[in-house]
Amino acid sequence: MASPMQLHRIQAPLRRSLARAAVLSSRTYATVPSPSESQQQQQQPEQAATAQATNPSDLTKARPTYFKDTTVSSFSNFLPSSSSSSSSPLSPSEAYEPRTATVGPEGRKRTITRLPDWLKTPIPSAGANPNFAKIKADLRGLGLHTVCEEARCPNIGECWGGDSKAAATATIMLMGDTCTRGCRFCSVKTSRAPPPLDPHEPENTAEALARWGLGYVVLTSVDRDDLADGGARHFAETIRRIKAKKPTMLVEALTGDFWGNLDMVKVVAESGLDVYAHNVETVEGLTPYVRDRRATFRQSLKVLEHAKVVKGKEGIITKTSIMLGLGETEEELWETLRELRKVDVDIVTFGQYMRPTKRHLKVERYVTPEEFDLWRQRALDLGFLYCASGPLVRSSYKAGEAFIENVLRKRAGEKAMAAESLGQAVAAEETSSKSL
Repeated sequence: MASPMQLHRIQAPLRRSLARAAVLSSRTYATVPSPSESQQQQQQPEQAATAQATNPSDLTKARPTYFKDTTVSSFSNFLPSSSSSSSSPLSPSEAYEPRTATVGPEGRKRTITRLPDWLKTPIPSAGANPNFAKIKADLRGLGLHTVCEEARCPNIGECWGGDSKAAATATIMLMGDTCTRGCRFCSVKTSRAPPPLDPHEPENTAEALARWGLGYVVLTSVDRDDLADGGARHFAETIRRIKAKKPTMLVEALTGDFWGNLDMVKVVAESGLDVYAHNVETVEGLTPYVRDRRATFRQSLKVLEHAKVVKGKEGIITKTSIMLGLGETEEELWETLRELRKVDVDIVTFGQYMRPTKRHLKVERYVTPEEFDLWRQRALDLGFLYCASGPLVRSSYKAGEAFIENVLRKRAGEKAMAAESLGQAVAAEETSSKSL
């Protein structure tokens, strides 16, 4: 038999439930009483009279609209007529002049500059181009990054979407997508402590490139000042694995300056690459304002010069790139080209600087295609082996790579012919000595 204390514990929850139900049933709520019919008639006598006088036919009338019944001009009025001056072609000076537009609400209007027509390019679509979709899928599957995406290159659709896989070009960005420097023209993410290197990246990169079947590839990287060697050995290991999987593939390495450590430049230059690229980006006078303060113009020249010292003038091709439209002067560009020729740089490219976001440097000037052609000819006259110059040209633009590929293969053919002729001369000399 249960004790009184145990019965009390068993009955306690039941008592609390009954007490709660009693409280809820006795609670009252404030309500708004509805008016009676007599009150409604007193408050709205005019509405009631109007409702009685309304005819049933009036209920079918159209509801009022806020749209004004005005006549819209004919569509032909919005098209240029054959006799109008707007249909005649513009002069080059008018066509190349940047157009402006005023946007914003009243009191906060601002003037913006529209891009010239020669800087407009179609948006790439993975659905419309299978090569573009294939390269993007391979990159995501192997966890690789490209400067094409990170730097928002306008040529990504053209380079990735070639007519064939052999014509497609992708610039692989090694060592992650986070840079330790903060250049004022670049949209790549920055951090003082980026994630550690992926030890499988060299093998994954080599596997992806072998899978695509490309003949020429560009490898670049973020700056990794947090690493003792700046990532030079990671660079070199990737190049060696690519050459091991496909010896015929030509490799261009677009590296940083490694804090001016020339020993690290030597590590990359001796890894088996064919083109050593390092960008000076702009003229010397603008370098402190455009690039990170840890990068200097003279330091970049030493990197390009040392690559030639390590491999010899004929042993490797050196390449650099310059952005126009940042406020540089003509004389500054001339001086930059002369300095590059002093250290035997073979290739130079010119491209229009494009502001990636509002946080980056403003565009001082949009350079016309004619001026790009002019600087291309000037560079060739100074002795550069090749110059790619145009508004949408970037340091890894495929047109320059196609030319460099031909140059490298021509040099390889000349070396083979020289070796063959030397062998024939030795054989002839041996034959003549035996006959004597």
